[in-house]
Amino acid sequence: MHYGVVLLWATQLIEVQQNHMATMSATAAARKFVENDAQESVSEVNRQPLPEFHTGSESKIGIRNLNLTIGNNHILKDVSVEIPHKKITCIVGPSGCGKSTLLKTLNRLIDNVENVKVEGSIEVDGEDIYGKKVEITHIRKKLGLVSQRPTPLPMSIFDNVSYGCRIHGIRKKKVLAQIVETNLKAVGLWDEVKDRLHSPASALSGGQQQRLCLARGLAIEPKFILGDEATSALDPIASKLIEDLFVGLKENYGVVLVTHTLRQALRIADHVIFMYLGEIIESGPAKELFHNPQHPLTKQYLSGVFS
Repeated sequence: MHYGVVLLWATQLIEVQQNHMATMSATAAARKFVENDAQESVSEVNRQPLPEFHTGSESKIGIRNLNLTIGNNHILKDVSVEIPHKKITCIVGPSGCGKSTLLKTLNRLIDNVENVKVEGSIEVDGEDIYGKKVEITHIRKKLGLVSQRPTPLPMSIFDNVSYGCRIHGIRKKKVLAQIVETNLKAVGLWDEVKDRLHSPASALSGGQQQRLCLARGLAIEPKFILGDEATSALDPIASKLIEDLFVGLKENYGVVLVTHTLRQALRIADHVIFMYLGEIIESGPAKELFHNPQHPLTKQYLSGVFS
């Protein structure tokens, strides 16, 4: 296997494992909060009914009865939700509630965690990505991931953007050059790097590296862009730039973002999923959920009772 592929998978695996450790610690703290302060447990309060999934362009990702365990830890519990296409969906909730784990089930990076067990279905374009005959590389091509911290490959700017295309069989230099230019322009990076395309990507600033990773994800023409707290490690100016890019990209892609910052979700979300202790408590259009939440836990979270 090519060194670049191994390294990319390794960096993503480390992030999955780090998120899992954080989830275990934060979940314990959240459970203590429930025992001490909550009047009713999540299971005792009526949650939203299971969504009715639709065909066609209305919805491109349908998650149904998803349960995920790692060892003896039940991380995701009976998750059923619909994620619309060509909108920004923000997944919010307190630390350790399973947001990042849910995101990583969508492109099956969670497969890399030891002792993981996934039950239920996730359909992307009508295809169950956990079906027995599914080819994982094909699935990951549909769902580009932008991680919490930039993960450029140890190669040039040009090769970072074109690498995924080469994996999928594109070899012609002119075609690759056009793909690189198009996607660097899409993330507002072309003018900054066009005279040093063959310089190491590691020489870029943190914000530039994150835009480079976004360009790399776009180059393989995904259906959805996944962002796991994609701006949390950036300065405010770089964060605003990435947010603006996501807003522009939703014209052609579905964008699914895990964010721990409610202010960010308020700024850019079209659709919101609120999670708590591995369950989806409430989901729907952002304006409705933020201004008229239906569930007591959602109201408490939005009012700052817990975070």
